[in-house]
Amino acid sequence: MSERRKRIYIAYTGGTIGMMKSAHGYIPAPDFLSASIRAMPEFYRPEMPEFTLREYSPLMDSSDMTPSDWQRIAEDIRHNYQHYDGFVILHGTDTMAYTASALSFMFKNLSKPVIVTGSQIPLAALRSDGQTNLLNALYIAAHYPIHEVSLFFNNRLFRGNRSTKADADGFDAFASPNFAPLLEAGIDIELVAGKIAPVQQTDLAVAKVTAQEIGVVTLYPGMRAEIIDNLVKHPVKALILLSYGVGNAPQGGELLASLKRAIAADIIVLNCTQCFKGTVNMQGYATGNALADIGVISGQDMTVEAALTKLHVLLSEYDDVGDVKKMLAENLRGELTLPTEITE
Repeated sequence: MSERRKRIYIAYTGGTIGMMKSAHGYIPAPDFLSASIRAMPEFYRPEMPEFTLREYSPLMDSSDMTPSDWQRIAEDIRHNYQHYDGFVILHGTDTMAYTASALSFMFKNLSKPVIVTGSQIPLAALRSDGQTNLLNALYIAAHYPIHEVSLFFNNRLFRGNRSTKADADGFDAFASPNFAPLLEAGIDIELVAGKIAPVQQTDLAVAKVTAQEIGVVTLYPGMRAEIIDNLVKHPVKALILLSYGVGNAPQGGELLASLKRAIAADIIVLNCTQCFKGTVNMQGYATGNALADIGVISGQDMTVEAALTKLHVLLSEYDDVGDVKKMLAENLRGELTLPTEITE
């Protein structure tokens, strides 16, 4: 008796992959993506899973995505969770890493694969990367189930909350600077850092997320303290500080004093490096120690996308600032490299 074909649910939220050419360039067009897929026999080969495509209305540009849209996507998957073996989310590339990161923190007891993907060129266009990305995402979700939220692009499957957009124009649009790909799809499909497990019918829980007031500030030489003071005058609950190198900032003067005032006002200050790769180590230099001494929290090796979405979820779930600070330091969904995992 042949094995039952897996069933995959595709949530098409919008993005380049389903766009149609018009006199004014590529535009979103209802039902155009499903028609394009039906015209491609590769999607219906016997090795491929069965799939259902649900098109959101209206289709969203990912630049317009908000936490309420993350909630909508998460609830859509929860609603269909018991009926499918895996899920593929089609999404615009601009904020794809944010959505993949947010969903990773919103889902609890996830025991099926959730893969976010899209393309740089529309599926129906010549030389599109959309066909490869979608075919692979469907095939991997069915035959290589890795039970976490991941992002597939250009033959690599990344952990969702480790991914970041690295190239605005190229096919190799995403990277995972501090964590190896879960899987690489070359001539053979090679498992790298991912763990494959049978799909399970557990009850999926979804965290409720509301938009939170979070500031993101990049340090630069000569930056005035008033910038931080003015920012935290607004109802800001947390501030992500993109510091130099391994988490360094000026160790004296008004800038440090402004951060100290923010922390005294119960504003969480999370220190992330502005470097593409690497981790925050505030004990390495005196300039980092000065931040640690006033209560700045280390973001370790989180991406900005992971730090921002983790804060959104935690601030939505916890009222106590101390609880949020404690959870920020914990590795909830593989977003942090624990010190014991760091190799020289």
